[in-house]
Parts: sequence; C-alpha cells; structure tokens
Amino acid sequence: MRVLDPARRVIATAALMMIAGLACAQEFEIEDRRTYPGTGSATLRVISTADLDVIEPFLLRFQAANPEVGVDYVVASSSELNRAIRGGAEFDLALSSAMDLQFTLANDGFAQSYRSGVTDALPDWARWRDQLFAFTAEPAVIVINEARFSGLPLPRTRAELVTMLRDNPDRFAGGVGTYDLRVSGLGYLFATQEARSSDAYWRLTEVMGRLNARLYCCSSQMIDDVASGDLALAYNVLGSYAEQRLDQDAGLAILPLEDFANVMLRTALIPVTAVEVGAAATMLDALLREGMGQGTAEPVLPPLQTRGEADQLPFGPIRLGPALMVYLDRLNRESFLEAWNAAMVQQ
Repeated sequence: MRVLDPARRVIATAALMMIAGLACAQEFEIEDRRTYPGTGSATLRVISTADLDVIEPFLLRFQAANPEVGVDYVVASSSELNRAIRGGAEFDLALSSAMDLQFTLANDGFAQSYRSGVTDALPDWARWRDQLFAFTAEPAVIVINEARFSGLPLPRTRAELVTMLRDNPDRFAGGVGTYDLRVSGLGYLFATQEARSSDAYWRLTEVMGRLNARLYCCSSQMIDDVASGDLALAYNVLGSYAEQRLDQDAGLAILPLEDFANVMLRTALIPVTAVEVGAAATMLDALLREGMGQGTAEPVLPPLQTRGEADQLPFGPIRLGPALMVYLDRLNRESFLEAWNAAMVQQ
C-alpha cells in the first residue's frame, strides 16, 4: 500500500507540537503561523486552512483598518482545525475550506451565534442559523503541465479524461496527483460530492489507481509538483490557488471540463471558546463584505456569486445544510473510504 510521503506534507518544523499559548485539550498539527502585533492589548486568534501567502493581503488590510487589534494567524489542515475546535482550543475565528466539517461543528454546538447587517445581506444558501457563514465560492479544478500533454487532444469531460489516462499509461504513470482522502477533509468533501453527482468518479479513481497516483494533503503541494513537471496533472485542486500560480509558472494551465464542477463554499464561524468576540465579529464582517464584493480592494479569494449567477452555473455551490453530514456518519465514511482505498491504492 502506498502511504503519503511525509516530505509532501506542508507541516511546520514543529509539526507535532502543541501551539504554545493556546489552551487546548489535545495536540493538533499546524502548518504555519504568523503573528501581527497590534497597538492595543487585544489579540485575535484565527485558525484557518487558507495559506498565509494567499490571505495575508486581507490580514494586512484588516489590521490597517483596526490597528489596535493584534492577529495571531494559525494555518492547519481542515481535519486538524476540526480536531482543535472540538478539543477546546481557544480560537476566536475558524475559517475552513471543508464546509462539511464546519457544518458539523456548528450543528454540534461548537459555534456561537452572530448576526449583523452584513450577515443578513448574505444569500440564504450562504449562511446557516446565524452560526456558519460562507465568504467564498471556489471551484475544484484540474491543473496540468502543458509540456506533459504535448501532442494529445485535451479532454473536455471526465469520460474523455478516463480514456486519455487509460490509453497512455507510459506517459501518465506516477504523474497524476490527487488528495489522500484519509487525511484531507477538503479532498473527502470533493470526492463524496462528486461521487453523488457524476457517474465517472469511480471509473476515474480506478484509472488513477492503476497509474500509481500520488496522494497529497494539500492543493498547494500538488500545484508545486505540476509546475515543476513532477506531475502531469493534479485533480480537484482549489481553483483560487491555481489561478494565483498561472502568471508565475509558465506551462501551468487549468483544464476546464464541461460535465461537472464542484464549487466549495469557504466558511467562517466564531467558536464557543472565543474570547475576543468583538474583534472576531469585526473580521468576520470584513470577510463577508469582500465575499459579497463590497470591499474597497480586490478580494484575495473568489467572491460569492449572486443568486442569479449561482443559478446559471452548470453545477452551483455545494449547499450548507444537513445533507453535508451524510458522508461524515462513521459507517458511511468507513464504507466510502474502503471503496476508495480499493480503487485508488491498488496492490
């Protein structure tokens, strides 16, 4: 059985340490951390799945508008974020790309209620019970190294992608990357939603397994390896991360497919353990304003679509609601991962 290469996991050098200064009932892994001192005594503690190089422009804008508030920003995987909040970590704001895990946190009583004029302006499908709020709509995309596809017609559907990979094993063996569903909460969300909506999901998974697909925890690592040529393609990476890399890396491209698109809502909640609730509310409102296109600067992440725009998409955003919990049921999760493991991690 293949296992995730530890070198491929973007974990800080102190990966297995407990974050100093945070009251937490159990340890959790962190990937990065940066502190932005403020002029006052309050420090807003944020745990997030968004990479610092992506979200830092927003953090700097927030602090410019609120210089008295310090920000302690911790990056963790969606699974570790969920573990931290459930374990009692005292964070003031939790931002995650795994909307199913966020929904269960709110549903299980780990989120405070909050309401403002900004939250009231959100579309109904972008908030839940004044506890969980969406501030981006981000598609999952396929990123390719154009040189690795030289001479091949680019597929337009998953069925065509399956055929292309199956018919060119010498070219693509070891050159396909995707999430390890055993460790990536976002990868698991994308996979379960796609399996519900596309008949091609399991055939594609089996083909990737035969090609000895490389498994990752995070979008940024897959994109790095596509850009270097180590991978020919990365499947289901965050489109927002991919878009930011296109201008930096010649030969990197997004492969559009016409049959199906997963659109994830990145969500925010204020944990019940929050101390700086006022500062958390201020940052949450700022995030939501950017998400609705009401900010004074270019959003750092893709904004929410309006209802009309969302309804015109071939496949709209994954909706917030109890349906997100179906595949988080223990038996359903075990069954899904068993089928995925049989298809992907072939002997």
